[in-house]
Amino acid sequence: MNTLTKRLDELYNTIQEDDFLEGKGLSNEVNIHIFPYDAEDEMIVRRFTENLIDDRSLNCHLIHYDLYRVFLSICDEKRVTKQVTILAGQKGNDFVLKNLKKMANNKAFVEMMRRTPHGSGDVILITGVGEAFPFIRVHSLLEAMQPFFNDVPIVVLYPGAYNGTELKLFDRLQANAYYRAFNII
Repeated sequence: MNTLTKRLDELYNTIQEDDFLEGKGLSNEVNIHIFPYDAEDEMIVRRFTENLIDDRSLNCHLIHYDLYRVFLSICDEKRVTKQVTILAGQKGNDFVLKNLKKMANNKAFVEMMRRTPHGSGDVILITGVGEAFPFIRVHSLLEAMQPFFNDVPIVVLYPGAYNGTELKLFDRLQANAYYRAFNII
């Protein structure tokens, strides 16, 4: 069994533990956890996520947010999805990216996510971090989520590195400071 498989098995067990679900042992810190992995292992992590979401025997209730799908939902609601390629051809990719970032900002993501009620025994599972880049950056999204999701654990499956103070997407891009989360495994 390789290291990633062992870590995923550990993650599966950890998210079901009562202490994890209740945020015990965090010394009043936020209950946000990062599961970093090599971007090359994306398909393994996706398969694990699919199985996890379908697992009816879990001792918790998963609320899954794929950031890319949230982004597309925001675009659909704003009725811009079909116009993106046309605008890119007319005004360029930089123009489109700049305007999409304004429209699909942290507030819009949080508002979309808040539509699903959450409570005791729930775990927020965030995926699609790499796919949603550069439209949303997870370090700033987590800060925006904190006031609204502080009563449940948040687990981010992160294709990159996290050293406890910095998130480095794909372990290649410039690191972004984020010190409020814990490495889950």
